[in-house]
Amino acid sequence: MTRRTFLKTTASVALGALPLHRLAAQHKGKVKITDVKCMIVRGTWDWNLIKIETDAGVHGIGEAYWGFGVKDFVVNQLKPLVVGEDPLNVDKLYHKMLMGSAGQGAIGGVTVTAASGIEIALWDLAGRLLGTPACNLLGGRFRDRIRFYRTLQTVEDVESMQAWRDQVQAAQAEPFGWTAFKFQGDGIPRVADPDYSEPGHDRYTRDLTLKDLRRIGTAMETVRDELGPDIDFGVEAHWRYDVRDAIRMAEAIEPAQPMWLEDPVPPGNPDAMAAVTRVSKVPICTGENLYGRDGFRRLIEVRGCDVVHIDIPKSGGLLESKRIHDLADQHYIWTAAHNPASPVGSIASCHDAASMRDFRIHELAKYIDWWQDLIVHDGPIFENGYYRIRDKPGYGIEINEDVARAHLAPGETWWA
Repeated sequence: MTRRTFLKTTASVALGALPLHRLAAQHKGKVKITDVKCMIVRGTWDWNLIKIETDAGVHGIGEAYWGFGVKDFVVNQLKPLVVGEDPLNVDKLYHKMLMGSAGQGAIGGVTVTAASGIEIALWDLAGRLLGTPACNLLGGRFRDRIRFYRTLQTVEDVESMQAWRDQVQAAQAEPFGWTAFKFQGDGIPRVADPDYSEPGHDRYTRDLTLKDLRRIGTAMETVRDELGPDIDFGVEAHWRYDVRDAIRMAEAIEPAQPMWLEDPVPPGNPDAMAAVTRVSKVPICTGENLYGRDGFRRLIEVRGCDVVHIDIPKSGGLLESKRIHDLADQHYIWTAAHNPASPVGSIASCHDAASMRDFRIHELAKYIDWWQDLIVHDGPIFENGYYRIRDKPGYGIEINEDVARAHLAPGETWWA
């Protein structure tokens, strides 16, 4: 086969034109990575969008967890480790990136989030090269639709039960048909409130006063009353409390029957989380601050939670997150996805979720008017509170250049 014929064939496969066995026979390691690019789009956070280019003219897109320094690490540290490599060796390349970054700490933080973003782009690229949805490369799918819950922010007046009712009504009026929500239980007392004059309040302690517990309990019962008896909702705590206060918080919200209490104690001590989980009648959900199987292992082994909450573009990418799920599933702990990502990372996470046996629900955090417009996509992203996997190569999406350019972070250029 000539070089020109090979490139034409591979480009056709990226559109799903050839069956898998024919491409596999023709591939034989010929496609090589030629570049890794990253641009920062300022959305709800600064989204680190990644593009991997190849000598076949086929590319893949992904997203790393938001945060300072991720782009520099992708371009300056990780790009040289993968350029020239076969992009179908996804797992090998993920481990190569971590092994080549030992001096920067290869088990957490920016190193793992940056490598995760490249890994996510590699799965999109592999799907395009092989003409199949990315989830099919992860063992196939258990489901075609991924259920979402809508995360809401702290109400302006936490003392006003009408303010909580108004928030519920506004969320239910959104045109996406949400079937589940999450509310900010730790907004009482207000996190951003500079005046801690109330007795018992201090910015650095991890306690809840009796007044706080009463307000939290009343607010969540108000939410339940407004939602009705059958709608799921979680309660966020943002790892703020000591063990005993977390248990008291779980008791305060128990009458409202939330689907979970999220991150009630700091993430560094799985045994402390387990102490809350053992006595709480409200399911405990945690995991967004953990990295890889090693980060989740102790939490799972001591049954430190009822739900592992994996941030897939942060915790290791698609394959490592599926392995975390599999470990949790061995202990009959189910999986959900934490998610502050753009549509790129969100849809990539959905492909992973489709491949997980006991995955139940995915987050959509802060929503902005142009969130869905950032990508070119077949049909609406959300229908009746779900995302539906499309039978398109890779993730089946492209970046909308006009929208991305309009919201680039200061100093950024289109795929520099």
